[in-house]
Amino acid sequence: QVHLVESGGGEVQPGESLTLSCAASGSVSNIYRMAWYRQAPPKQREMVARITDTGSALYTNSVKGRFTISRDNAKNTVTLQMNSLKPEDTAVYYCVADEVWGQGIQVTVSA
Repeated sequence: QVHLVESGGGEVQPGESLTLSCAASGSVSNIYRMAWYRQAPPKQREMVARITDTGSALYTNSVKGRFTISRDNAKNTVTLQMNSLKPEDTAVYYCVADEVWGQGIQVTVSA
């Protein structure tokens, strides 16, 4: 069983940056894909960024050029660097490792 722990959320002003981190523990061998999703009710949950074990990354259009996902396979961690944050980035962000979801962490962007 894989257990995920997210950290780094909080409240910032528009234009500022935050870094989200997620550490996987337990049966972590051979995790293929790690990702960050977000949900801001009443919107549907959406994939923000994902990265494979070989480093191939994919981003949703609204964060391209602002967010960067990275992964440390040796430490079983995935990081989401979020720059130039906008109010519409406000959401609960979830770390995902293959089919396992973290509990989520709040990111609020507000003036």
